[in-house]
Amino acid sequence: MAEERDSAETLVSEIHKKITDAFEVFDHEFNKTVDIREIGTIIRSLGCFPSEGELHDIIAEVEEEEPTGYIHFEKFLPVMTKVLMERKFRPIPEHLLIQAFEVLDQQKKGYLEPEELKKHLTQEGEPFTQEEMEEMFSAALDPDKNVIFYKDFVSMMTIEET
Repeated sequence: MAEERDSAETLVSEIHKKITDAFEVFDHEFNKTVDIREIGTIIRSLGCFPSEGELHDIIAEVEEEEPTGYIHFEKFLPVMTKVLMERKFRPIPEHLLIQAFEVLDQQKKGYLEPEELKKHLTQEGEPFTQEEMEEMFSAALDPDKNVIFYKDFVSMMTIEET
């Protein structure tokens, strides 16, 4: 029983260190606060990938009653600790992402045209912004063929689960 408690305390301690390190990167004033616009980046750097709606829920939970535009570390730490302990917002596995692209690739060509993909990603579901589309195309678009070979793109963009 004591070993389990020590193990849990070690895990929590490691998670707190990860969160602290990530938060401090964006704490430019060294005053235990970060700009609210950086929270998504901090959360993603910790291996969590919430949707925009889920990110807004997290921000609402850690934001001050009177919004200041800044998030305080002491409010962020317990919420983010819980998220990491529960392994919430894990990345989508590579095979599921490929399946999603295959649904869009009805002719089974192995690639998608940029305009075709842009239509799906900006008009359905949680729409991408123009900036997000440009960023994705800069990484996904094959410069020679001007198409997205989605299997290559997915394997480049996914990380192995540890």
